[in-house]
Amino acid sequence: MLAENFELIESVMLYGGLSILFALMAFAVHDVLTKNDVPLVGRVVTYGVLGLGAIGFLAKGIIEWFWLSSGV
Repeated sequence: MLAENFELIESVMLYGGLSILFALMAFAVHDVLTKNDVPLVGRVVTYGVLGLGAIGFLAKGIIEWFWLSSGV
């Protein structure tokens, strides 16, 4: 049973771990920005960059899923 689903378990754990790391990064960035009293423009740019990184990983997963389901 485990050998049959090894790739599925591995991919779920990878994406779960990456999402937890992105959440921890967001909390750390929010803490640093709050303690240093960063202006609104700086916060928007910082959260935008962090969000684009997360969207990139999400897009990679979706593209990979489409390619594997179509047999590429």
